[in-house]
Amino acid sequence: MAVEGAQPLKTSAIAGADLSAKQFYFVKLSADNTVVVCAAATDKPIGVLQNTPVAGDAAEICVIGETKVSGDGDLDFGMLIGTSGDGQADAKTPGTDTTEYIVGQVKIGNTAAGGLVTAFVNCASPSRAA
Repeated sequence: MAVEGAQPLKTSAIAGADLSAKQFYFVKLSADNTVVVCAAATDKPIGVLQNTPVAGDAAEICVIGETKVSGDGDLDFGMLIGTSGDGQADAKTPGTDTTEYIVGQVKIGNTAAGGLVTAFVNCASPSRAA
């Protein structure tokens, strides 16, 4: 069961699209103070969306902390994660996924694609999986 913990760095920005069905997905900057869901595995996420805003509303984002994240596949504890091509968490392998960003680690896994995991994330200074 996914849970949330301390989130020492949260921020808000304007939803650049309807994000009402994208709670707990990775988001990226699309313009000044505007976010959209990550759309490629190589996108650089700024955090995990915490609410369900429609276009133009405030999007609440966990930049650093313990948060729920929607998993693109079955993710187990300890796996390193970043965004998938649709904004869900995807396992990343250092040395293999060299053009993709590692922004967290799974604390509590899920059992199927689309299920929520608990992860520690740090999107303030993402690094590639080199």
